Amino acid sequence: MSTVPEMFGSNVFNLSVMKERLPKSVFKSIQKTIELGTPLKPEDANVVANAMKDWAIEKGATHFTHWFQPMTGITAEKHDSFISPTVDGKVIMEFSGKELIKGEPDASSFPSGGLRATFEARGYTAWDPTSYAFIKEGSLCIPTAFCSYTGDALDKKTPLLRSMEAINKSALRVLKLFGSDATRVTATVGAEQEYFLIDRKDYEKREDIILTGRTLFGAPAPKGQELEDHYFGTIKTRVSAYMKDVDEQLWKLGISSKTKHNEVAPCQHELAPIYTTTNVATDQNQLTMEILKRTARKHGFKCILHEKPFAGINGSGKHNNWSISTDTGVNLIDPGKTPAENAQFLTFLTAVIKAVNDYQDLLRVSVATAGNDHRLGANEAPPAIISIFLGDELTAILDSIVNGAPYKGTEKIEMAIGVDVLPHFIKDTTDRNRTSPFAFTGNKFEFRMPGSKLSIAGPNTILNTIVAEVLDQFADELEGVEDFHTALDALIKKTLSENLNIIFNGDGYSAEWPVEAEKRGLLNLKSTPEAIPHFADQKNIDLFVKHGVYSETEIHSRVEILLDEYSKVINIEALTMIDMAKKQILPAASAYTKQLAETAKTAKECGADAVYETELVKKLSALTGDAYKKVVALEEKNIKAHDISDVEEQANFYHDSVFAAMGELRAVADEIETLVDSKFWPYPSYSKMLFYTV
Repeated sequence: MSTVPEMFGSNVFNLSVMKERLPKSVFKSIQKTIELGTPLKPEDANVVANAMKDWAIEKGATHFTHWFQPMTGITAEKHDSFISPTVDGKVIMEFSGKELIKGEPDASSFPSGGLRATFEARGYTAWDPTSYAFIKEGSLCIPTAFCSYTGDALDKKTPLLRSMEAINKSALRVLKLFGSDATRVTATVGAEQEYFLIDRKDYEKREDIILTGRTLFGAPAPKGQELEDHYFGTIKTRVSAYMKDVDEQLWKLGISSKTKHNEVAPCQHELAPIYTTTNVATDQNQLTMEILKRTARKHGFKCILHEKPFAGINGSGKHNNWSISTDTGVNLIDPGKTPAENAQFLTFLTAVIKAVNDYQDLLRVSVATAGNDHRLGANEAPPAIISIFLGDELTAILDSIVNGAPYKGTEKIEMAIGVDVLPHFIKDTTDRNRTSPFAFTGNKFEFRMPGSKLSIAGPNTILNTIVAEVLDQFADELEGVEDFHTALDALIKKTLSENLNIIFNGDGYSAEWPVEAEKRGLLNLKSTPEAIPHFADQKNIDLFVKHGVYSETEIHSRVEILLDEYSKVINIEALTMIDMAKKQILPAASAYTKQLAETAKTAKECGADAVYETELVKKLSALTGDAYKKVVALEEKNIKAHDISDVEEQANFYHDSVFAAMGELRAVADEIETLVDSKFWPYPSYSKMLFYTV
């Protein structure tokens, strides 16, 4: 394929392919299913399945798989071939509507938080027709939801789809009051993806990166990112070839990879797509991460998606650009030019502000992982305190509404909602605030807290649900009122006055902000074990159950899964540190100390004072002894953690004791690294990994 338009979507069974290959009546049926969510009749499913199979075989596929997203945060797939034996000992290629719609993978070995036991193995995958099937590695991949035999959601997609339906219903209630003819509201997302590339040969020498995704040891390089010369800098030839390969693979899968550039940290890069429907964007981001990692091997790289692979420099995030739009083409988070459009925009803006304020805890929970705890609040990542950035102009407009005063912008305009026109609000009049967790950027909100390897399903499930709840509250208050505009004016003014505390346009890194945030009543959930239990707060259970997004059982299962995952991650990191310290760092320090001591002895025998060698031997010996003691202390604390049966208590112990002991060991080991001859040091340094030349 010579051009991008020819290449784009060539491995996707999309609407254009369906229109070409399906009978007109079946095409209209599947189109209705995709656009409105109506069920597909079994006979039509058989026709779709057969056409999908023929297309896939023409593309070289031999197998099909229900491609789903269990609560591991990555994707899962079980492959079956299209072959079906015939009586004459041959095979034919078959694929039925039943196989398309439903699969039955083993559900016992995925994280379930008690929803499934090992002997309760049956699980179901159900086709998500709103996300197109695609060809990957010789298999037809069918995006699906994943649930248990009892109907409990065992994946990240099912709650996401439920939340999309919730916001659709709630938003339509409000839009009906404005006289809108919209019949569907869809949450849309564009997920910017940051990542690191290091030379694969260096990666293969780092046990910590291999086992945990990040460096557990490593003294800072003499140069970091302080010169800011990597950001938007010229892309190295080798990296450029990798990016080109990634783009082409993404385009073939219908993923609109739009932007690529060097990020701030050395070896850090970013890829950004054009926004699309939330569940599709989630699927595409999972594919993007897979392709980034798989393609790296071809080019001699290792792609690292950990949120903080290198201490002291930028971590990697995933900026989740979220908005909601109607099937009539209206972006509901986009300021308008008429009184009606402005009133509608302010209504939805106010709903988002209240939702974020009311459910700060859930947004924090949605990004809480062991890896992301390293990143939040460090090197351009937002802090753990949830706040909203609106920019000075929009904040001033909202202040004028609350105070009932004229807005003193370019014009002096009364802010009676739905009657007078807002000052012409250009999309990009707001500055960017990189310390803000949730920033308005003109026609969308950028949620900057998710870590780079996180599935965006969780944050968007939360966003959709909390905004749906506030829109329902608005509809309850406004439906049936005699004077809609007067009631709306009062509702927006009251809601804003009660929720302006969540708006903060300042420096989230300043020492004053946590103090100010506490005065405002904002939460500061600094760690994952501190945040996760809030998922099961009664107000949050009530929210999810009301909107049918999670059952109470599903919520408690996810609390257990997330806390257990945290403990397991820290346990793996602690064991890796112990192993590296015992088998690499301490022996290297001992060997170098021995050489220094022998050199000092020889020098003294020749009449030299050997001050350098003697002093360094003393210092290294002391540090090595200290490091050994800290290894023993870490081992003891990690063993103690294993004896704690309560999942929340265990996670807190891992954070407060084991993780703290890991930090103490690292500090000593990193100091040893600065003193030991590089010929003795057992693994590549930060300087070597971050500043490869070819």
